[in-house]
Amino acid sequence: MSASALARSLLTLTCVFAYGNAFSSQTRSRDERGYARACKAAPGSPGWPSSETWTSFNQSTGGKLLRGVAPGAVCHPRQPAYNAEQCAIVTSGWSTDDFHRNDPVSNLWQQFNNDTCLPDPGAPCSPDGYPAYVVNATSAHDVKLALDFARTHGIWVVVKSTGHDYQGRSQAPGALSIWIRHVGGLKNHTSFRPRGCKFTIDGRAVTVGGGTAVGDIYDELGKINQTIVAGSGRSVSVGGYLTGGGHSILSPRYGLGADSVLEMEVVTPMGDILIANECQNQDLFWAMRGGGGSTFGVMTSVTLATYPSPEMAELGLALFTAEPNATYTWDMVGYVLSQYPYLDSKGVSGYSIITQNFSIPGFQVAGIGGSFVILGTQDINDMLSIWAPILDHINKTWPSVTPILSPQTFSSFQDWFSVHYDQGAAGYDLWVTSHLLDAESLTSNTTATAEAFRNFRGNAHLVAGQGVKNAKPRGGSNAVNPSWRRAIVHAPTGLTFPPLNRTAKMEALAKLNAQTEDLRQLAPDMGSYVNENNPAEPDWQHSFWGENYDRLFRIKREVDPLDVLWCHPCVGNERWKEIGYQLCRVD
Repeated sequence: MSASALARSLLTLTCVFAYGNAFSSQTRSRDERGYARACKAAPGSPGWPSSETWTSFNQSTGGKLLRGVAPGAVCHPRQPAYNAEQCAIVTSGWSTDDFHRNDPVSNLWQQFNNDTCLPDPGAPCSPDGYPAYVVNATSAHDVKLALDFARTHGIWVVVKSTGHDYQGRSQAPGALSIWIRHVGGLKNHTSFRPRGCKFTIDGRAVTVGGGTAVGDIYDELGKINQTIVAGSGRSVSVGGYLTGGGHSILSPRYGLGADSVLEMEVVTPMGDILIANECQNQDLFWAMRGGGGSTFGVMTSVTLATYPSPEMAELGLALFTAEPNATYTWDMVGYVLSQYPYLDSKGVSGYSIITQNFSIPGFQVAGIGGSFVILGTQDINDMLSIWAPILDHINKTWPSVTPILSPQTFSSFQDWFSVHYDQGAAGYDLWVTSHLLDAESLTSNTTATAEAFRNFRGNAHLVAGQGVKNAKPRGGSNAVNPSWRRAIVHAPTGLTFPPLNRTAKMEALAKLNAQTEDLRQLAPDMGSYVNENNPAEPDWQHSFWGENYDRLFRIKREVDPLDVLWCHPCVGNERWKEIGYQLCRVD
Protein backbone atom coordinates (compact mmCIF):
# COMPACT_ATOMS: atom_id res chain seq x y z
CA MET A 1 0.00 0.00 0.00
CA SER A 2 1.41 3.42 -0.98
CA ALA A 3 1.81 6.14 1.64
CA SER A 4 -0.75 8.33 -0.10
CA ALA A 5 -3.24 5.47 -0.17
CA LEU A 6 -2.52 4.82 3.49
CA ALA A 7 -3.20 8.47 4.34
CA ARG A 8 -6.53 8.36 2.52
CA SER A 9 -7.41 5.14 4.33
CA LEU A 10 -6.97 6.93 7.57
CA LEU A 11 -9.04 9.43 6.72
CA THR A 12 -40.83 9.94 -7.64
CA LEU A 13 -42.28 11.18 -4.52
CA THR A 14 -46.00 10.53 -4.10
CA CYS A 15 -48.49 13.07 -2.76
CA VAL A 16 -51.15 11.67 -0.44
CA PHE A 17 -54.10 12.92 1.46
CA ALA A 18 -54.49 10.35 4.26
CA TYR A 19 -52.10 8.35 6.40
CA GLY A 20 -54.40 6.13 8.40
CA ASN A 21 -53.48 4.28 11.58
CA ALA A 22 -49.95 3.14 10.84
CA PHE A 23 -49.08 3.18 14.55
CA SER A 24 -52.08 1.15 15.68
CA SER A 25 -49.88 -1.15 17.75
CA GLN A 26 -48.81 1.74 19.97
CA THR A 27 -50.80 2.90 22.98
CA ARG A 28 -51.83 6.51 22.57
CA SER A 29 -52.51 9.09 25.24
CA ARG A 30 -55.58 11.24 24.72
CA ASP A 31 -54.49 14.74 23.78
CA GLU A 32 -56.20 18.07 24.31
CA ARG A 33 -56.13 20.97 21.91
CA GLY A 34 -53.63 23.62 22.91
CA TYR A 35 -50.45 24.03 24.89
CA ALA A 36 -51.32 21.69 27.76
CA ARG A 37 -51.81 18.49 25.69
CA ALA A 38 -50.15 15.47 27.34
CA CYS A 39 -48.56 14.17 24.13
CA LYS A 40 -48.03 15.47 20.64
CA ALA A 41 -50.63 14.23 18.17
CA ALA A 42 -49.55 11.09 16.30
CA PRO A 43 -51.13 8.76 13.73
CA GLY A 44 -53.97 6.89 15.43
CA SER A 45 -54.33 9.31 18.33
CA PRO A 46 -57.59 11.24 18.83
CA GLY A 47 -55.91 14.56 18.02
CA TRP A 48 -54.49 13.44 14.67
CA PRO A 49 -55.90 15.54 11.81
CA SER A 50 -58.57 13.97 9.61
CA SER A 51 -58.02 12.96 5.99
CA GLU A 52 -59.97 16.04 4.93
CA THR A 53 -57.70 18.27 6.99
CA TRP A 54 -54.59 16.77 5.41
CA THR A 55 -56.15 17.21 1.97
CA SER A 56 -56.81 20.86 2.66
CA PHE A 57 -53.27 21.34 3.95
CA ASN A 58 -51.85 19.70 0.83
CA GLN A 59 -53.83 22.10 -1.33
CA SER A 60 -52.50 25.07 0.64
CA THR A 61 -48.93 24.00 -0.13
CA GLY A 62 -49.61 23.68 -3.84
CA GLY A 63 -49.42 19.89 -3.72
CA LYS A 64 -46.11 19.63 -1.84
CA LEU A 65 -47.33 17.23 0.84
CA LEU A 66 -45.78 13.77 0.56
CA ARG A 67 -46.51 10.58 2.37
CA GLY A 68 -43.65 9.32 4.53
CA VAL A 69 -42.96 5.97 2.88
CA ALA A 70 -40.06 3.94 4.30
CA PRO A 71 -37.63 3.61 1.38
CA GLY A 72 -36.90 -0.02 2.19
CA ALA A 73 -40.60 -0.95 1.83
CA VAL A 74 -40.10 -1.64 -1.90
CA CYS A 75 -38.19 -4.80 -0.88
CA HIS A 76 -41.00 -6.27 1.26
CA PRO A 77 -43.69 -8.27 -0.60
CA ARG A 78 -46.33 -7.55 2.03
CA GLN A 79 -45.92 -3.80 1.77
CA PRO A 80 -48.10 -1.75 -0.62
CA ALA A 81 -44.95 -0.13 -1.99
CA TYR A 82 -43.34 -3.47 -2.96
CA ASN A 83 -41.55 -3.31 -6.30
CA ALA A 84 -38.81 -5.80 -7.15
CA GLU A 85 -37.17 -3.52 -9.72
CA GLN A 86 -37.14 -0.59 -7.33
CA CYS A 87 -35.79 -2.87 -4.59
CA ALA A 88 -32.70 -3.54 -6.67
CA ILE A 89 -32.13 0.21 -7.07
CA VAL A 90 -32.67 0.88 -3.36
CA THR A 91 -30.39 -1.97 -2.33
CA SER A 92 -27.57 -0.81 -4.59
CA GLY A 93 -27.84 2.78 -3.35
CA TRP A 94 -28.46 2.09 0.33
CA SER A 95 -24.81 2.47 1.37
CA THR A 96 -24.37 5.85 -0.35
CA ASP A 97 -24.91 9.38 0.95
CA ASP A 98 -26.69 10.39 -2.23
CA PHE A 99 -29.47 7.85 -1.81
CA HIS A 100 -30.44 8.96 1.68
CA ARG A 101 -30.10 12.68 1.09
CA ASN A 102 -32.38 12.44 -1.94
CA ASP A 103 -35.04 10.44 -0.07
CA PRO A 104 -37.58 12.60 1.79
CA VAL A 105 -37.59 10.57 5.01
CA SER A 106 -34.37 8.56 5.23
CA ASN A 107 -31.36 9.29 7.41
CA LEU A 108 -27.77 8.30 6.74
CA TRP A 109 -27.69 6.22 9.94
CA GLN A 110 -30.58 3.87 10.41
CA GLN A 111 -30.86 3.52 14.19
CA PHE A 112 -32.61 6.88 14.12
CA ASN A 113 -35.42 5.20 12.18
CA ASN A 114 -35.26 2.30 14.67
CA ASP A 115 -34.31 -0.01 11.76
CA THR A 116 -38.05 -0.36 11.17
CA CYS A 117 -37.78 -1.07 7.44
CA LEU A 118 -34.40 -2.08 6.07
CA PRO A 119 -34.17 -3.20 2.40
CA ASP A 120 -34.03 -6.81 3.51
CA PRO A 121 -37.08 -9.01 2.77
CA GLY A 122 -36.18 -11.15 5.78
CA ALA A 123 -36.36 -8.23 8.21
CA PRO A 124 -39.53 -6.65 9.63
CA CYS A 125 -40.97 -3.62 7.86
CA SER A 126 -43.33 -0.97 9.17
CA PRO A 127 -43.56 2.83 8.84
CA ASP A 128 -43.29 3.24 12.61
CA GLY A 129 -39.81 4.75 12.65
CA TYR A 130 -40.42 7.36 9.95
CA PRO A 131 -42.24 10.69 9.67
CA ALA A 132 -45.88 10.30 8.68
CA TYR A 133 -45.88 13.20 6.23
CA VAL A 134 -43.33 15.41 4.52
CA VAL A 135 -43.61 18.94 3.18
CA ASN A 136 -41.26 19.15 0.21
CA ALA A 137 -40.44 22.80 0.85
CA THR A 138 -38.92 25.04 -1.79
CA SER A 139 -39.37 28.39 -0.06
CA ALA A 140 -39.61 30.07 3.32
CA HIS A 141 -43.38 30.33 2.78
CA ASP A 142 -43.63 26.53 2.50
CA VAL A 143 -41.72 26.18 5.76
CA LYS A 144 -44.06 28.67 7.43
CA LEU A 145 -47.13 26.73 6.28
CA ALA A 146 -45.72 23.52 7.71
CA LEU A 147 -44.81 25.06 11.06
CA ASP A 148 -48.21 26.76 11.32
CA PHE A 149 -49.99 23.47 10.61
CA ALA A 150 -47.89 21.52 13.10
CA ARG A 151 -48.36 24.16 15.78
CA THR A 152 -52.14 24.35 15.23
CA HIS A 153 -52.60 20.58 15.48
CA GLY A 154 -49.92 19.84 18.09
CA ILE A 155 -47.91 17.58 15.79
CA TRP A 156 -44.28 16.70 16.36
CA VAL A 157 -42.32 18.46 13.61
CA VAL A 158 -38.77 17.79 12.44
CA VAL A 159 -36.53 19.37 9.81
CA LYS A 160 -34.50 17.37 7.29
CA SER A 161 -32.10 18.66 4.68
CA THR A 162 -29.74 15.87 3.59
CA GLY A 163 -30.05 13.51 6.57
CA HIS A 164 -26.35 13.89 7.43
CA ASP A 165 -27.06 14.08 11.17
CA TYR A 166 -25.16 12.01 13.75
CA GLN A 167 -27.69 13.04 16.42
CA GLY A 168 -30.82 11.96 14.50
CA ARG A 169 -32.50 15.34 14.96
CA SER A 170 -33.99 15.18 11.47
CA GLN A 171 -36.00 12.04 12.27
CA ALA A 172 -39.05 11.32 14.41
CA PRO A 173 -41.76 8.66 14.23
CA GLY A 174 -45.15 9.84 13.05
CA ALA A 175 -43.93 13.42 12.69
CA LEU A 176 -44.50 16.06 10.06
CA SER A 177 -41.12 16.53 8.43
CA ILE A 178 -40.08 19.73 6.69
CA TRP A 179 -37.73 18.66 3.91
CA ILE A 180 -35.63 21.66 2.90
CA ARG A 181 -33.34 19.81 0.49
CA HIS A 182 -34.82 21.88 -2.35
CA VAL A 183 -34.65 25.25 -0.61
CA GLY A 184 -31.71 26.26 -2.77
CA GLY A 185 -30.26 29.05 -4.81
CA LEU A 186 -26.86 30.75 -4.86
CA LYS A 187 -25.93 34.41 -5.33
CA ASN A 188 -22.43 35.88 -5.16
CA HIS A 189 -21.65 39.34 -3.76
CA THR A 190 -18.55 41.48 -4.16
CA SER A 191 -19.57 43.17 -0.89
CA PHE A 192 -22.61 42.75 1.34
CA ARG A 193 -24.92 45.13 3.18
CA PRO A 194 -26.97 43.30 5.85
CA ARG A 195 -30.62 44.26 5.71
CA GLY A 196 -31.48 46.93 8.26
CA CYS A 197 -27.84 47.93 8.70
CA LYS A 198 -26.34 51.26 7.72
CA PHE A 199 -23.00 49.84 6.66
CA THR A 200 -21.57 47.53 4.04
CA ILE A 201 -19.28 44.61 4.83
CA ASP A 202 -16.25 44.65 2.55
CA GLY A 203 -15.16 41.42 0.93
CA ARG A 204 -16.84 38.75 -1.12
CA ALA A 205 -19.84 36.81 0.16
CA VAL A 206 -22.36 34.26 -1.05
CA THR A 207 -26.06 33.77 -0.24
CA VAL A 208 -27.33 30.19 -0.47
CA GLY A 209 -30.54 28.35 0.34
CA GLY A 210 -30.73 26.61 3.69
CA GLY A 211 -30.91 23.16 2.12
CA THR A 212 -27.81 23.52 -0.04
CA ALA A 213 -25.12 20.85 0.32
CA VAL A 214 -21.61 22.18 0.83
CA GLY A 215 -20.23 20.11 -2.03
CA ASP A 216 -22.50 22.00 -4.42
CA ILE A 217 -21.36 25.34 -2.99
CA TYR A 218 -17.70 24.38 -3.38
CA ASP A 219 -18.33 23.48 -7.02
CA GLU A 220 -19.97 26.81 -7.84
CA LEU A 221 -17.52 28.99 -5.91
CA GLY A 222 -14.60 27.13 -7.41
CA LYS A 223 -15.54 28.62 -10.77
CA ILE A 224 -14.52 32.05 -9.43
CA ASN A 225 -11.66 30.71 -7.28
CA GLN A 226 -13.51 31.32 -4.01
CA THR A 227 -14.53 28.99 -1.19
CA ILE A 228 -16.29 28.98 2.19
CA VAL A 229 -15.50 27.44 5.56
CA ALA A 230 -17.53 24.23 5.51
CA GLY A 231 -17.37 20.48 6.01
CA SER A 232 -15.39 17.68 4.39
CA GLY A 233 -18.44 15.69 3.24
CA ARG A 234 -20.31 16.57 0.05
CA SER A 235 -23.68 15.74 1.63
CA VAL A 236 -23.25 18.08 4.62
CA SER A 237 -25.94 20.77 4.45
CA VAL A 238 -25.23 24.38 5.42
CA GLY A 239 -28.24 24.46 7.76
CA GLY A 240 -27.19 21.72 10.16
CA TYR A 241 -23.51 22.48 9.74
CA LEU A 242 -23.69 26.17 10.65
CA THR A 243 -26.23 25.84 13.45
CA GLY A 244 -23.86 23.38 15.12
CA GLY A 245 -20.81 25.61 14.67
CA GLY A 246 -19.05 23.81 11.84
CA HIS A 247 -15.32 22.93 11.75
CA SER A 248 -13.17 22.67 8.63
CA ILE A 249 -9.61 22.08 7.52
CA LEU A 250 -9.72 25.83 6.78
CA SER A 251 -10.78 26.70 10.34
CA PRO A 252 -7.24 27.18 11.73
CA ARG A 253 -7.01 30.18 9.39
CA TYR A 254 -10.59 31.44 8.97
CA GLY A 255 -12.46 30.22 12.08
CA LEU A 256 -15.53 28.00 12.34
CA GLY A 257 -18.26 28.02 9.75
CA ALA A 258 -20.56 29.90 12.12
CA ASP A 259 -17.94 32.64 12.41
CA SER A 260 -18.34 33.48 8.71
CA VAL A 261 -22.13 34.01 8.80
CA LEU A 262 -23.21 37.53 7.87
CA GLU A 263 -27.00 37.13 7.78
CA MET A 264 -29.78 34.54 7.86
CA GLU A 265 -33.39 34.22 6.85
CA VAL A 266 -35.15 32.18 9.54
CA VAL A 267 -38.70 30.88 9.88
CA THR A 268 -39.47 30.78 13.59
CA PRO A 269 -41.56 28.08 15.29
CA MET A 270 -44.33 30.68 15.66
CA GLY A 271 -44.41 31.14 11.88
CA ASP A 272 -42.59 34.44 11.46
CA ILE A 273 -40.22 34.83 8.51
CA LEU A 274 -37.39 36.96 9.88
CA ILE A 275 -34.06 38.40 8.81
CA ALA A 276 -31.46 37.85 11.51
CA ASN A 277 -28.18 39.73 11.57
CA GLU A 278 -26.22 42.05 13.83
CA CYS A 279 -28.75 44.87 13.29
CA GLN A 280 -32.06 43.06 13.83
CA ASN A 281 -33.22 39.95 15.69
CA GLN A 282 -29.79 39.83 17.27
CA ASP A 283 -30.59 37.14 19.86
CA LEU A 284 -31.87 34.81 17.16
CA PHE A 285 -28.82 35.60 15.03
CA TRP A 286 -26.55 34.73 17.95
CA ALA A 287 -28.37 31.49 18.80
CA MET A 288 -28.64 30.18 15.24
CA ARG A 289 -24.85 30.30 14.87
CA GLY A 290 -23.82 27.33 17.01
CA GLY A 291 -26.84 26.80 19.27
CA GLY A 292 -27.89 23.64 17.45
CA GLY A 293 -30.24 22.76 14.63
CA SER A 294 -34.00 22.07 14.78
CA THR A 295 -34.33 24.28 17.86
CA PHE A 296 -34.75 28.02 17.30
CA GLY A 297 -36.14 28.04 13.78
CA VAL A 298 -35.56 26.84 10.24
CA MET A 299 -32.78 28.54 8.29
CA THR A 300 -34.05 29.08 4.75
CA SER A 301 -31.12 31.15 3.49
CA VAL A 302 -27.75 32.26 4.77
CA THR A 303 -25.10 34.70 3.64
CA LEU A 304 -21.48 33.72 4.28
CA ALA A 305 -18.15 35.40 3.81
CA THR A 306 -16.11 33.71 1.09
CA TYR A 307 -12.34 33.51 0.76
CA PRO A 308 -9.85 33.05 -2.08
CA SER A 309 -9.43 29.32 -2.63
CA PRO A 310 -5.93 28.72 -1.25
CA GLU A 311 -3.04 26.75 -2.66
CA MET A 312 -2.27 23.82 -0.36
CA ALA A 313 0.81 21.77 0.48
CA GLU A 314 -0.08 18.41 2.02
CA LEU A 315 1.96 15.87 3.89
CA GLY A 316 0.56 12.37 4.24
CA LEU A 317 2.35 10.92 7.24
CA ALA A 318 2.42 7.44 8.79
CA LEU A 319 4.23 6.82 12.08
CA PHE A 320 3.46 3.18 12.76
CA THR A 321 5.16 0.25 14.45
CA ALA A 322 4.50 -3.47 14.29
CA GLU A 323 4.52 -3.64 18.10
CA PRO A 324 1.14 -2.33 19.28
CA ASN A 325 1.81 -3.17 22.92
CA ALA A 326 5.34 -1.80 23.12
CA THR A 327 5.88 1.11 25.47
CA TYR A 328 7.92 3.02 22.89
CA THR A 329 5.02 2.96 20.42
CA TRP A 330 2.81 4.93 22.79
CA ASP A 331 5.64 7.14 24.01
CA MET A 332 6.07 8.17 20.37
CA VAL A 333 2.31 8.78 19.97
CA GLY A 334 2.22 10.93 23.11
CA TYR A 335 5.17 12.95 21.87
CA VAL A 336 3.61 13.61 18.44
CA LEU A 337 0.32 14.72 20.01
CA SER A 338 2.23 17.06 22.33
CA GLN A 339 3.56 18.78 19.20
CA TYR A 340 0.10 19.64 17.86
CA PRO A 341 0.08 23.09 19.54
CA TYR A 342 3.40 23.79 17.78
CA LEU A 343 1.95 22.62 14.45
CA ASP A 344 -1.06 24.88 15.00
CA SER A 345 1.24 27.84 15.64
CA LYS A 346 2.80 27.21 12.22
CA GLY A 347 -0.56 27.19 10.45
CA VAL A 348 -0.84 23.42 10.05
CA SER A 349 -4.28 21.81 9.95
CA GLY A 350 -5.32 18.26 9.19
CA TYR A 351 -6.90 14.98 10.12
CA SER A 352 -5.14 12.18 11.98
CA ILE A 353 -5.94 8.82 13.49
CA ILE A 354 -4.45 7.04 16.49
CA THR A 355 -4.75 3.27 16.33
CA GLN A 356 -3.47 0.18 18.07
CA ASN A 357 -4.78 -2.22 15.46
CA PHE A 358 -4.52 -0.93 11.90
CA SER A 359 -4.40 -3.51 9.12
CA ILE A 360 -1.78 -3.31 6.38
CA PRO A 361 -1.58 -6.30 4.04
CA GLY A 362 0.53 -8.87 5.85
CA PHE A 363 0.56 -7.44 9.38
CA GLN A 364 -1.00 -5.19 12.02
CA VAL A 365 0.45 -1.84 13.04
CA ALA A 366 -0.11 0.73 15.76
CA GLY A 367 0.70 4.42 16.03
CA ILE A 368 -0.43 7.68 14.49
CA GLY A 369 -0.90 8.88 10.93
CA GLY A 370 -2.88 11.29 8.85
CA SER A 371 -3.02 14.07 6.33
CA PHE A 372 -1.72 17.55 7.21
CA VAL A 373 -1.84 20.75 5.15
CA ILE A 374 -0.66 24.33 5.14
CA LEU A 375 -2.39 27.01 3.11
CA GLY A 376 -1.10 29.56 0.64
CA THR A 377 1.80 27.58 -0.81
CA GLN A 378 2.57 24.72 -3.17
CA ASP A 379 6.15 24.40 -1.95
CA ILE A 380 6.25 21.13 -0.04
CA ASN A 381 9.52 22.24 1.59
CA ASP A 382 7.47 24.75 3.57
CA MET A 383 5.66 21.81 5.17
CA LEU A 384 8.73 19.61 5.53
CA SER A 385 10.61 22.36 7.36
CA ILE A 386 7.80 22.58 9.93
CA TRP A 387 7.89 18.83 10.54
CA ALA A 388 11.69 18.55 10.48
CA PRO A 389 12.33 18.98 14.25
CA ILE A 390 9.55 16.51 15.09
CA LEU A 391 10.82 13.87 12.69
CA ASP A 392 14.43 14.42 13.83
CA HIS A 393 13.39 13.79 17.43
CA ILE A 394 11.53 10.62 16.44
CA ASN A 395 14.52 9.32 14.45
CA LYS A 396 16.89 9.93 17.36
CA THR A 397 14.61 8.71 20.16
CA TRP A 398 12.82 5.80 18.49
CA PRO A 399 15.07 4.66 15.62
CA SER A 400 12.93 1.58 14.96
CA VAL A 401 10.09 3.86 13.79
CA THR A 402 10.38 4.59 10.08
CA PRO A 403 8.24 7.58 9.07
CA ILE A 404 6.46 7.19 5.76
CA LEU A 405 5.98 10.53 4.03
CA SER A 406 3.73 11.30 1.08
CA PRO A 407 3.96 14.95 0.01
CA GLN A 408 1.45 16.38 -2.42
CA THR A 409 0.41 19.85 -3.59
CA PHE A 410 -2.87 21.35 -4.76
CA SER A 411 -3.55 24.52 -6.69
CA SER A 412 -6.79 25.21 -4.81
CA PHE A 413 -9.00 24.02 -1.98
CA GLN A 414 -11.41 22.58 -4.55
CA ASP A 415 -8.63 20.39 -5.95
CA TRP A 416 -7.81 19.15 -2.46
CA PHE A 417 -11.47 18.52 -1.65
CA SER A 418 -12.03 16.51 -4.84
CA VAL A 419 -9.44 14.01 -3.58
CA HIS A 420 -10.13 14.03 0.14
CA TYR A 421 -13.87 14.53 0.59
CA ASP A 422 -15.54 12.06 2.94
CA GLN A 423 -16.51 8.97 0.94
CA GLY A 424 -17.62 6.87 3.90
CA ALA A 425 -20.54 4.50 3.62
CA ALA A 426 -24.07 5.16 4.89
CA GLY A 427 -27.19 3.15 5.60
CA TYR A 428 -25.96 1.31 8.69
CA ASP A 429 -26.17 1.83 12.47
CA LEU A 430 -23.55 4.12 13.99
CA TRP A 431 -22.96 6.07 17.17
CA VAL A 432 -20.29 8.78 17.33
CA THR A 433 -18.72 10.79 20.11
CA SER A 434 -16.13 13.55 20.42
CA HIS A 435 -14.17 15.72 22.81
CA LEU A 436 -12.22 18.98 22.53
CA LEU A 437 -8.64 19.26 23.79
CA ASP A 438 -6.60 22.35 24.61
CA ALA A 439 -2.82 22.78 24.58
CA GLU A 440 -2.40 21.92 28.25
CA SER A 441 -4.17 18.58 27.94
CA LEU A 442 -1.91 17.63 25.03
CA THR A 443 1.40 18.70 26.59
CA SER A 444 1.28 18.43 30.38
CA ASN A 445 1.45 14.62 30.62
CA THR A 446 2.27 12.89 27.35
CA THR A 447 1.95 9.43 28.89
CA ALA A 448 -1.62 10.16 30.01
CA THR A 449 -2.43 11.71 26.63
CA ALA A 450 -1.19 8.66 24.75
CA GLU A 451 -3.05 6.27 27.03
CA ALA A 452 -6.27 8.25 26.68
CA PHE A 453 -6.07 8.12 22.89
CA ARG A 454 -5.08 4.45 22.97
CA ASN A 455 -8.34 3.72 24.79
CA PHE A 456 -10.30 6.20 22.68
CA ARG A 457 -9.43 4.47 19.38
CA GLY A 458 -10.24 7.45 17.29
CA ASN A 459 -9.05 10.65 15.66
CA ALA A 460 -7.24 13.85 16.58
CA HIS A 461 -8.12 16.61 14.13
CA LEU A 462 -6.32 19.94 13.84
CA VAL A 463 -9.40 21.97 12.90
CA ALA A 464 -9.44 24.72 15.54
CA GLY A 465 -6.45 26.59 16.89
CA GLN A 466 -5.44 30.14 16.05
CA GLY A 467 -8.13 30.81 13.45
CA VAL A 468 -10.93 29.82 15.80
CA LYS A 469 -9.36 31.52 18.81
CA ASN A 470 -8.98 34.82 16.98
CA ALA A 471 -12.23 34.71 14.97
CA LYS A 472 -14.42 37.80 15.05
CA PRO A 473 -18.05 36.73 14.45
CA ARG A 474 -20.45 39.48 13.34
CA GLY A 475 -22.11 41.09 16.33
CA GLY A 476 -19.16 40.28 18.56
CA SER A 477 -19.91 36.64 19.38
CA ASN A 478 -22.03 33.61 18.60
CA ALA A 479 -23.38 30.58 20.44
CA VAL A 480 -20.70 27.98 19.66
CA ASN A 481 -19.21 26.18 22.63
CA PRO A 482 -16.70 28.66 24.14
CA SER A 483 -14.24 25.77 24.49
CA TRP A 484 -13.69 25.91 20.74
CA ARG A 485 -11.82 29.20 21.31
CA ARG A 486 -9.22 27.33 23.40
CA ALA A 487 -9.19 24.06 21.49
CA ILE A 488 -6.27 22.71 19.50
CA VAL A 489 -7.74 19.28 18.73
CA HIS A 490 -11.23 18.01 17.98
CA ALA A 491 -11.22 14.27 18.71
CA PRO A 492 -14.09 12.23 17.23
CA THR A 493 -14.65 8.48 16.92
CA GLY A 494 -17.50 6.11 16.17
CA LEU A 495 -18.78 2.61 16.74
CA THR A 496 -21.06 0.54 14.51
CA PHE A 497 -23.46 -2.10 15.77
CA PRO A 498 -25.84 -4.64 14.19
CA PRO A 499 -29.40 -3.54 13.38
CA LEU A 500 -32.53 -4.85 15.08
CA ASN A 501 -30.64 -5.64 18.27
CA ARG A 502 -31.54 -3.32 21.14
CA THR A 503 -28.97 -4.90 23.45
CA ALA A 504 -26.17 -4.31 20.94
CA LYS A 505 -27.44 -0.76 20.38
CA MET A 506 -27.27 0.16 24.05
CA GLU A 507 -24.01 -1.71 24.66
CA ALA A 508 -22.38 0.16 21.77
CA LEU A 509 -23.51 3.49 23.19
CA ALA A 510 -22.20 2.60 26.64
CA LYS A 511 -18.89 1.33 25.22
CA LEU A 512 -18.40 4.46 23.14
CA ASN A 513 -18.96 6.76 26.08
CA ALA A 514 -16.61 4.66 28.21
CA GLN A 515 -13.91 5.02 25.53
CA THR A 516 -14.30 8.78 25.75
CA GLU A 517 -14.01 9.03 29.52
CA ASP A 518 -10.20 9.24 29.59
CA LEU A 519 -10.33 12.25 27.23
CA ARG A 520 -12.93 13.86 29.49
CA GLN A 521 -10.59 13.35 32.44
CA LEU A 522 -7.68 14.68 30.41
CA ALA A 523 -9.58 17.89 29.56
CA PRO A 524 -12.49 18.03 32.02
CA ASP A 525 -13.54 21.60 31.27
CA MET A 526 -13.40 21.46 27.46
CA GLY A 527 -16.64 19.75 26.45
CA SER A 528 -17.44 18.47 22.98
CA TYR A 529 -18.87 19.22 19.55
CA VAL A 530 -22.65 18.88 19.29
CA ASN A 531 -22.75 17.88 15.61
CA GLU A 532 -20.43 14.91 16.12
CA ASN A 533 -21.75 13.28 19.24
CA ASN A 534 -24.58 11.16 20.60
CA PRO A 535 -27.70 11.52 22.78
CA ALA A 536 -25.99 9.94 25.81
CA GLU A 537 -23.25 12.57 26.25
CA PRO A 538 -23.05 13.28 30.02
CA ASP A 539 -24.25 16.75 31.04
CA TRP A 540 -24.79 17.48 27.35
CA GLN A 541 -26.16 20.98 28.03
CA HIS A 542 -22.76 22.16 29.23
CA SER A 543 -20.63 19.72 27.25
CA PHE A 544 -22.05 21.12 23.99
CA TRP A 545 -22.55 24.79 24.95
CA GLY A 546 -20.73 25.53 28.21
CA GLU A 547 -21.57 28.90 29.71
CA ASN A 548 -23.74 29.77 26.67
CA TYR A 549 -26.48 27.31 27.64
CA ASP A 550 -28.40 29.60 29.98
CA ARG A 551 -28.72 32.34 27.36
CA LEU A 552 -29.65 29.80 24.70
CA PHE A 553 -32.32 28.40 27.02
CA ARG A 554 -33.87 31.86 27.49
CA ILE A 555 -33.90 32.49 23.73
CA LYS A 556 -35.52 29.11 23.10
CA ARG A 557 -38.35 29.96 25.47
CA GLU A 558 -38.82 33.33 23.77
CA VAL A 559 -38.91 32.13 20.16
CA ASP A 560 -40.63 28.78 20.76
CA PRO A 561 -42.86 29.03 23.85
CA LEU A 562 -45.01 26.10 22.65
CA ASP A 563 -42.09 23.75 21.94
CA VAL A 564 -43.09 23.36 18.30
CA LEU A 565 -39.52 22.25 17.52
CA TRP A 566 -38.17 19.49 19.74
CA CYS A 567 -35.19 17.20 19.48
CA HIS A 568 -32.65 15.50 21.70
CA PRO A 569 -30.09 16.52 22.78
CA CYS A 570 -31.21 20.08 22.01
CA VAL A 571 -31.53 23.33 23.95
CA GLY A 572 -34.65 23.65 26.10
CA ASN A 573 -36.01 20.16 25.47
CA GLU A 574 -36.48 19.32 29.15
CA ARG A 575 -40.30 19.60 29.17
CA TRP A 576 -40.83 16.63 26.83
CA LYS A 577 -39.69 13.04 26.51
CA GLU A 578 -40.05 10.30 23.92
CA ILE A 579 -42.32 7.57 25.28
CA GLY A 580 -42.52 4.73 22.80
CA TYR A 581 -43.32 6.39 19.49
CA GLN A 582 -44.82 9.51 21.02
CA LEU A 583 -43.48 12.77 22.39
CA CYS A 584 -45.09 13.55 25.74
CA ARG A 585 -44.83 16.28 28.36
CA VAL A 586 -43.06 15.33 31.56
CA ASP A 587 -43.01 18.62 33.51
